Amino acid sequence: MADNLQRILIIDDDPDINEAMRIILESGGYNVASASDSQEAMEYLQHHRPDLILLDVMMRMPDEGFQLSYQIKNNPKYAAIPVILITSVGQKTGFSFSPQTDEDYLPVEGFLEKPVQPEVLLDAVQKFLPQLKNTS
Repeated sequence: MADNLQRILIIDDDPDINEAMRIILESGGYNVASASDSQEAMEYLQHHRPDLILLDVMMRMPDEGFQLSYQIKNNPKYAAIPVILITSVGQKTGFSFSPQTDEDYLPVEGFLEKPVQPEVLLDAVQKFLPQLKNTS
């Protein structure tokens, strides 16, 4: 049964956030994997293809998530995987992101501000995953 669940990769260096999102997503019926940094994420992607990626912006480096999103979206093997950036940058800097205004330099499908409420997380995931079901 777990084999036909849609797979979500969480990339975040905070184990508590990883675990909280995992619980929420698994309760929503998703298969969840996690990575704590860019290197772990790229190693995972070499062997598995998630249906969606949830990516923290600030990890070991303040812009690590931005750099990883570029790597993913500029690699033809991974470019079609939807990426949602999850960040607390807005809280720390007052700056906010929007796919409509920021897609030229941040090629991701969505942005969520931490802390993410469970229903907001599930809504964002569901917004992108149904498209994948219809194309397979």
